[in-house]
Amino acid sequence: MILVTGGAGFIGANFVLDFLAGSSETVLNLDKLTYAGNLENLVSLKGNAHHIFVQGDIGDRELVSKLLAEHRPRAVINFAAESHVDRSISAPGEFIQTNIVGTFNLLESVRAYWGALDTEAKSAFRFLHVSTDEVYGSLDKDAPAFTETHRYEPNSPYSASKAASDHLVRAYYHTYGLPVLTTNCSNNYGPYHFPEKLIPLCIHNALAGKPLPIYGDGQQIRDWLFVKDHCSAIRRVLADGRLGEVYNVGGWNEKANLDVVHTLCAILDDLSPRADGASYTTQITFVTDRPGHDRRYAIDAGKLEAELGWKPAETFESGIRKTVQWYLDNQAWVGNVTSGAYREWLGQQYGA
Repeated sequence: MILVTGGAGFIGANFVLDFLAGSSETVLNLDKLTYAGNLENLVSLKGNAHHIFVQGDIGDRELVSKLLAEHRPRAVINFAAESHVDRSISAPGEFIQTNIVGTFNLLESVRAYWGALDTEAKSAFRFLHVSTDEVYGSLDKDAPAFTETHRYEPNSPYSASKAASDHLVRAYYHTYGLPVLTTNCSNNYGPYHFPEKLIPLCIHNALAGKPLPIYGDGQQIRDWLFVKDHCSAIRRVLADGRLGEVYNVGGWNEKANLDVVHTLCAILDDLSPRADGASYTTQITFVTDRPGHDRRYAIDAGKLEAELGWKPAETFESGIRKTVQWYLDNQAWVGNVTSGAYREWLGQQYGA
């Protein structure tokens, strides 16, 4: 048994699905079901005795302690987080509460549970904290990619809250001996991605005939990681990572945002052409850049490859085509998650 927090969100749900596809071990899935947590992501697990879903908050110590005592997991994988920079700029309080206070409460519940285990179970237990490359700040164009020893320089309320949670996890290892592991990943993309982030938003808007909003000049560079590759990396770190260590997870795919959108448009032109024969690129619209927008992120995942033999299976070209095809095949899912509240937020963020 493992406990996965945030397992109905984008990365968490993909992890749960992939884990159960290759294991007979049970997953206890705890998710608060905020706007980005969606049980439709897990509909294929309906009736699966190895998936136990509980709606709840990682900050609810009474609930978490009860679940740990009842199910006695050998590991906790913490995906639960508020994760959108734009939302953190307009409503930072939720990010502080979930990412910092929530992680603290989770760590306290786990520490009490772990401390009461017998010697063998205590030795085998792991707490894996899933974090982001955004804690490292922004890179100059020609600077080396982030390594695990790069100084933390978060530039948004989101990244600052994740940096704080990383520091708490590190402190619980050094102070209490809690057997922790931390992963810092680059930008994920793939199935079940809530359409507020660049790739799913542009696919959704393109098909709806709406503008494809690009911040500033569109030359912000990110390293793109297919979500299923991220899930495989987490499994490797959980299995064989060194206690107390941090592992960067990247796709070795640095792309400017504008180039990503042009690639999306080309694939859509091929797979689902517009009725008027025009390219989807005609829908690209540049909007005012967001405050403090980091210019470049890049991940050096060499440590993960050297120590644990992990490399991404997908190139950006193969992963992005699979992603576009998934959204084309799952328009009902997209329609169900793009509620009135979502449309209201889009209007506020990007303008009518």
